Amino acid sequence: MKHCLLVIALLLLACTPRPAGQQAVQAATMSQMRFHCDGDTVRINQLLMEGRESGLNEANALIEFYARKLLGTPYVAHTLEADKEVLTINIHELDCLTFIETLYSLTRATLNGRYSWRDFAANIENVRYRGGEMGDYSSRIHYISEWIIDNHVRGNLVEVTPDLPHVDYMVKNIDYMTHHTDSYRQLKNDSAMVEKIRRYELRNHRFPYLKRSWLNDKGVKAALRSGDFVSLVTKIEGLDVSHNGIIIVDEKGDPYLLDASMSGGKVMLESKPLFKYLEKSKTNIGVRVFRMMP
Repeated sequence: MKHCLLVIALLLLACTPRPAGQQAVQAATMSQMRFHCDGDTVRINQLLMEGRESGLNEANALIEFYARKLLGTPYVAHTLEADKEVLTINIHELDCLTFIETLYSLTRATLNGRYSWRDFAANIENVRYRGGEMGDYSSRIHYISEWIIDNHVRGNLVEVTPDLPHVDYMVKNIDYMTHHTDSYRQLKNDSAMVEKIRRYELRNHRFPYLKRSWLNDKGVKAALRSGDFVSLVTKIEGLDVSHNGIIIVDEKGDPYLLDASMSGGKVMLESKPLFKYLEKSKTNIGVRVFRMMP
């Protein structure tokens, strides 16, 4: 019931949803933005021009194209955190979530025929925040389960996990943040913000996932595509996923993970196929897969 109420609430927040692929022309004002350095806008414009010159016009192909352009970018955690919520633009430092947000935003701008960093910024705001509009810290979408619900409602992304062979389902409370407030600077001493976050956490949330034991299945591998977004499902209490990246399918048909890797310290293509990458993990038990809507 609570899951249904959340979906209804999201629909009301998006009472005039944009058609798939149609994005806001203007994002947050300059005073509401924060850049890593002066080179961010130059680098984003350069990437968008390279995307235009590539001639690619399909979402997955562009996602892979831009991911390979970002190989070697340093992994840096917590780049979004500030005393006041701002629209952070940082192409020079990425974590696993800002990496896939960046790929989405570059790809969406290219598909829309828009090649300015301002269009990139509009897309970042659109995919990062509930309803596509930045407010305070609680307006940022913090859990992948809500991220896909909100962005699906607004025509940005679709989950393809339910269509994969051997799909399974899990029911779980997604409430890690309000049970670990000391881990979040915005929640440590702000009970009002904790309550705001609690409103958007999910109770008895049912979501699809593919157990890691099936990732070497011939039918599963045939269903995965290079450029698919992938999230690693975790058994950690209160969390739905622990890591994000994209899938790269090699010439043999084996899916690999291309990610902003904490252990590797940079954006990189992992050396082992995804099923082998996950088999020794103590906490990651499977995956969820998402694609951009046209």
